[in-house]
Amino acid sequence: MELGYAVAGLVVGFIVGLTGVGGGSLMTPILLWFGISPATAVGTDLLYAALTKAGGVFVHHKQKHVDWKLTAWLAAGSVPASLLTLGLLSWLHLSSHALDSVFKLVLGVALLLTAASILLKPRLIKLINPQGHPPAEFVLKPLPTVLIGIGLGVLVTLSSIGAGALGTLALFLLYPALPTTRLVGTEIAHAVPLTLVAGLGHASMGNLNYMLLLNLLMGSLPGIWLGSKLTRRLTDSWLRPALAVMLAVVGAKLVM
Repeated sequence: MELGYAVAGLVVGFIVGLTGVGGGSLMTPILLWFGISPATAVGTDLLYAALTKAGGVFVHHKQKHVDWKLTAWLAAGSVPASLLTLGLLSWLHLSSHALDSVFKLVLGVALLLTAASILLKPRLIKLINPQGHPPAEFVLKPLPTVLIGIGLGVLVTLSSIGAGALGTLALFLLYPALPTTRLVGTEIAHAVPLTLVAGLGHASMGNLNYMLLLNLLMGSLPGIWLGSKLTRRLTDSWLRPALAVMLAVVGAKLVM
């Protein structure tokens, strides 16, 4: 079973490195397929995301691909929202069965939203800028940014999904003038503190499997490296839609 977890990490890391599709939207359903409870799958995947993305932040920062002011405003909404969500879960004293039901429902919804964002992003880009003209100058918008952070904080804490595909899409719609490299780098930088806080909160509630986390990391780190090396050689024009359809099917099954 430990080998299976490492292989799962390798496959997910490879796809993340190749396409940039968030690891949570792939890893959490795989953990459910292995028979891991939804609560443990979400908690473990949150710390897995924090650790695997931390290295990416360093690289993006060195390349000046992170807007730290924007990151701070996002975190100003997401981190408190995550803490409040964790506090509410703890205060409600839900049974493990009820907790798993909540996580499964939110996870299903998050997967459906992620699938939609992957499929619709190209259309939204054309809709916002049909003539392909250079967008207006980037201007920071604190209040909408904090509201996006709040939504991501709640969704990520309850499902471990959303910081990647959904967060990037939301930022693109709000800041079309922000270069794609800075958009991606900023969202990765924001995802680290959010998933770390949410993951540690879940760990305090007992929703973490340390050996599972270790095996996932052993496989995913070389997978991400390999996928990033091949990203220019392989086309993802078919891979991203295929992943979106797969996520939509899994999400629909979890919601039903």
